[in-house]
Amino acid sequence: MHVFVAGASGAVGRLLVPLLIGAGHRVTGGSRSDAGLESLRAQGATPVRVDVFDAAATQRALADAAPDAIIHQLTALSGGALAENSRIRRVGTRNLVDAAKEAGVGRIVAQSIAWAYEPGDAPATESVPLDVSAAEPRAGMVGGVRALEETSAELEHHVILRYGMFYGPGTWYSPDGLAAARLRGEAAAGFPGKLVANDAVTSFLHVADAARAAVAALDWPSGPVNIVDDEPAPASEWLPALAKAVGAPIPVPDERAGRAGWERGADNGLARATLGWRPVHPTWRTGFNAG
Repeated sequence: MHVFVAGASGAVGRLLVPLLIGAGHRVTGGSRSDAGLESLRAQGATPVRVDVFDAAATQRALADAAPDAIIHQLTALSGGALAENSRIRRVGTRNLVDAAKEAGVGRIVAQSIAWAYEPGDAPATESVPLDVSAAEPRAGMVGGVRALEETSAELEHHVILRYGMFYGPGTWYSPDGLAAARLRGEAAAGFPGKLVANDAVTSFLHVADAARAAVAALDWPSGPVNIVDDEPAPASEWLPALAKAVGAPIPVPDERAGRAGWERGADNGLARATLGWRPVHPTWRTGFNAG
């Protein structure tokens, strides 16, 4: 296929582009920065400067590229810009999908998240509804996810990748990321929330596994798919392991702190059993040290 990657110079995109090219696809990659454009050119992709908040420019980019499919990996998370990230999900996805319709593109793979589900006691499957009754500030995040998924579903073929919490190069949970800085007591402006070794359950995902899933998803049937590792775990288990991996003091487990109902993790049974996806890094226990 000819694939247009939106967000091609981000944490997932920079790993995704060479995988697509290696699989025989032709790639046009979108970026807003000179460095991003040059990196895409060096990887063998056709670079295009595009700002998805500019509807007309996005429409021109898609019309000129005329791809067979779009992979939407746009975020604004490198500096913890949550409001901007929600805007990308709402406005950026809207402009991207409208441009796809104008260009006659009917296939999209879109990046969503696996922690927007309703509260529950077990890791969530794709059948669990999104947490649309959540109070603020969570409501704004869930609303952005819902907008992204519903807008993407306007295209005939739409795979929604509900990714786990990213770790690996270029993420908050890398040795030079915001979470690691916070654990070491360094400045981490923009990092949301607290890092507490409590009962809150998280499903993680190495960014390399996220990129591999996006390539495979070009051939998957429409719908949402949880793309997470095999071991949802409470922070009392994974946070000490992360601290050790990034050279930070080991936090003491807080037995008084419980979890919110939505802090439940996600189940990857659909991806593994039905679609044949397997994470190369099946657990954060070894993945945090894998680079």
